[in-house]
Amino acid sequence: MASVTIRNIPDEVHRALRVRAATHGRSTEGEIRDILEAIVRPVERIKLGSLLAFIARDAGGLTDAEAEQFQQLRDKTPADPVRFE
Repeated sequence: MASVTIRNIPDEVHRALRVRAATHGRSTEGEIRDILEAIVRPVERIKLGSLLAFIARDAGGLTDAEAEQFQQLRDKTPADPVRFE
């Protein structure tokens, strides 16, 4: 697991973090981890697959015949593994 050091945090910010951590029943370090995760991985974020499905529905979707046509056009040959030579 990665480690990060943050320097020069103002005293007021550090004090607020300690109070917030105590309110949530965790360490200051645990509180900072929770804050960072909530910011960079929000629960309400839209995932790519969901976004594409929404766009398709909004555009009228595909008929079964259109979906079958895409299946037939799809390249089904297995991919070659990457070589690092």
